[in-house]
Amino acid sequence: MDRLKAMQTFVRIVEANSFTKAAETLDLPRAALTATIKKLEAFLGTQLLQRTTRRLSLTPDGADYFRKCLEILQAVEDAEGTYRGQDGGQPRGKLRVELPGTVGRYVVMPHIAKFCRAYPEVDLVLSLSERVRDLTEEGLDCSLRAGVLLDSSMIARPLGRMSCITCASPDYLAAHGVPETWSDLRGHRGVMHFSGRTGRPYDWDFVVNGAVVTTEIQSAIAVNDAEANVSCALQGVGLAQAARYQVRHHLASGALVEVLADTPPTSLPLSLLYPQGRMSSPRLRVFADWLAELLRADPDLQSKL
Repeated sequence: MDRLKAMQTFVRIVEANSFTKAAETLDLPRAALTATIKKLEAFLGTQLLQRTTRRLSLTPDGADYFRKCLEILQAVEDAEGTYRGQDGGQPRGKLRVELPGTVGRYVVMPHIAKFCRAYPEVDLVLSLSERVRDLTEEGLDCSLRAGVLLDSSMIARPLGRMSCITCASPDYLAAHGVPETWSDLRGHRGVMHFSGRTGRPYDWDFVVNGAVVTTEIQSAIAVNDAEANVSCALQGVGLAQAARYQVRHHLASGALVEVLADTPPTSLPLSLLYPQGRMSSPRLRVFADWLAELLRADPDLQSKL
């Protein structure tokens, strides 16, 4: 039995809280994981996991062994990272990354070939989704997040701030007038963008003389997707608040018009989230640095507001 691989398998099962999910992220049959844990428990002479049809939990010995496995695996990763690459070798191995769907499509994917050419030994697995997932449970190495972070157990590396605007189609503005101040919005209709995770609508807020004010606007339609939000605005359904990077080509073509430019919406922080200690991985370090450089080059993702 390869004890190091058995430790890695055990840790992945605990983090995923599921043999099935762990098997998917390790690209192994579920039966192989079950066999490994049975051999590991027999070797150690103790039960590590309590398994029922509905639940998976650690025994007291399992919890203690899990903590020690984390320390050992981190020490191995640190030791390898110290020497790997000194002879010109490249970071290598699988890297699982979660990207917000819209940011991934508009900002990251158009340049991803540059990363692949620079680091051909890194096997990137990119998941584009607007759904916020648990990094450890899903076996993710890192996640790019927009907005206020809720994952207090994770490490966050700030990468920028997403500039946002209020906009509408020329047809909508011709029919309903152009709002001159944020208080004029009470007479307008807006596209309500709500969180797919919480169901809560995002506030319509504005930076007015350095202070943030929030106002209400009559809902024309409600959507939980950033691209659907812009699509509604393009069709003249109502005013919309959107990330500037997402609509800049529509602004350039005249399909959308920015309004209330002197009182823009608050910007959204962009952060790379990863589990404690994971940044010692060379493949994650190079990806994080590459992503930071990519975002720094985009002024719409480096707002000061």
